[in-house]
Amino acid sequence: MRVVLASHNAKKLKELQELLTGVDVQLVTQSSLGIAEAAEPHATFLENALAKARHAARAAQCAALADDSGLCVAALGGAPGVISAHWSGEVTPLGDREATRAVQDAQNNAKLLQAMVGQTRRQARFVSTLVAVRSADDPEPLVAVGRWEGEILTQAHGEGGFGYDPLMFIPALGKTVAQLSAAQKNAHSHRALAAAQLVRLLREAWAV
Repeated sequence: MRVVLASHNAKKLKELQELLTGVDVQLVTQSSLGIAEAAEPHATFLENALAKARHAARAAQCAALADDSGLCVAALGGAPGVISAHWSGEVTPLGDREATRAVQDAQNNAKLLQAMVGQTRRQARFVSTLVAVRSADDPEPLVAVGRWEGEILTQAHGEGGFGYDPLMFIPALGKTVAQLSAAQKNAHSHRALAAAQLVRLLREAWAV
């Protein structure tokens, strides 16, 4: 079954392709179809994911999958939340998407470190909300949510991953997310937890 991924993020496509093995789903990015990114004006991961999935499904005239995810820090009242990707403000595009993202990540991490100065409460979680729709007007969206608990460090550790991964320490694994192998991350991450739920839903509701 062909499903449009409502994202231009090549890393997210690769990660979800690996996580959705076992179901007959072939993901293609909306950018490969010339579909622009949807607006994300909502206050919750669920609302934004649903808006993105409907937008992609309407433009592609087929099923779509969207992920809205981010970091929620307890001491910051759940911030940065839905604006995790651009918490420090939009950066000037560098021409290469991944290079731009690297600059954005560095600025976001710097802002997080500054916001956490003096905080003794370091608990945080990565949250991923996956929404799949058969069409833009699907009355029964499939919704899966994964939460990955951790703590914010006072300095970055690790070279892997992206986003806030170098600052997010997972006590159960004794490493930051950036220090995990791709296999470890795909086995434990918030997106892995959400994807496992979604696979069950796809099998039950869509029979794929």
